[in-house]
Amino acid sequence: MKKISLLGASGSIGIQTLDIVRMHPDLFSLVAVSVGKNVEKAVEIVEEFHPKLLSVQHREDAESLRRIISRKTKIVYGEEGLLEVACHPDTTVLVNAILGSIGLSPTLSAIEQGKTIAIANKETLVTAGHLVTDAAKRHGSALIPVDSEHSALFQCLNGEKQEQMERLILTASGGSFRDKKRDELVGVSVHDALNHPNWSMGAKITIDSATMMNKGLEVIEAHWLFGTPYDQIDVLLHKESIIHSMVEYIDGSVMAHLGTPDMRIPIQYALSYPDRLEIRNAKRLNLWEVGKLHFEKVDFNRFRALKLAYEAGRIGGSLPAVLNAANETAVAAFLEGKIDFLTIEELVEQAMENHTSIQHASLDDILEIDSETRLRVQSLIK
Repeated sequence: MKKISLLGASGSIGIQTLDIVRMHPDLFSLVAVSVGKNVEKAVEIVEEFHPKLLSVQHREDAESLRRIISRKTKIVYGEEGLLEVACHPDTTVLVNAILGSIGLSPTLSAIEQGKTIAIANKETLVTAGHLVTDAAKRHGSALIPVDSEHSALFQCLNGEKQEQMERLILTASGGSFRDKKRDELVGVSVHDALNHPNWSMGAKITIDSATMMNKGLEVIEAHWLFGTPYDQIDVLLHKESIIHSMVEYIDGSVMAHLGTPDMRIPIQYALSYPDRLEIRNAKRLNLWEVGKLHFEKVDFNRFRALKLAYEAGRIGGSLPAVLNAANETAVAAFLEGKIDFLTIEELVEQAMENHTSIQHASLDDILEIDSETRLRVQSLIK
């Protein structure tokens, strides 16, 4: 049985991870879990899964939960609580589904203990890919992608020789505004931005999909996960979200991973790898029902966020950390109605222009740059 620590159980990926554990209680056991500020969800999870350890964000919530939850579950809080969840001694697999760069330190700590990492947290690899991949090699810790696109690449590369790979092709739905021209994005609402045509995701990720920053972050992730130069990573617009990604080989063969837009599939594969398990009540892909698949080359002038991500990745060092921190701060401001949609990209670009990248940045460097970038971007928001 695989024993699981889950960071971010109350988010979209976390909830679906719990669904997988629920479906296969003979194969997976939830040992430790974090839920942020969602106290009600914490109670539900403890009552159903009986984890040994639960972490919440705030001390007062931890104290409240200690009064109502069985003493068999230890209650912790804050960043130290996340570290405890990630490094629980009984855990064999850490699912990092927490949102934001706060997931970096717990992941590195779990890697140092040789745990398998099922990684759904983009920011961990984006901000410190060099540290994460180096640590994984040193400690023999496997990094298994949970994102649908990276899971697709992982599966298309499985059993093949890495040196015979020519190109990674990430597909992108284009998000909620994919059919709009750039000048039509002026003044778009938060409500409209959150209306994704294919996927059901959290608010921040849905906005990133609308700007295509999510795809830019995924390009940087792919670079680190598969050791692939940026010139060999392409993005292709694909409205139906049926092909999740493709790999082209030196002989011209292209392997594609197809499936319905169901995040439980890559989550379960990360947990069950190298085996495959049935997912009950999953919609099957019938291509005759789909009829046609559409593809379009990406216009980097239309999707400036994607262009910025490529630039940050190629320059490397600490610049991707600036890209990520500025984007998180700007997206939060947009969701709060403080800035316009197009201002997200403008703030990210300003932050990048004002930063001199530090190559081979340490963890302390990255955390300091992350904090400074957020403060700088917040100062620009009126």
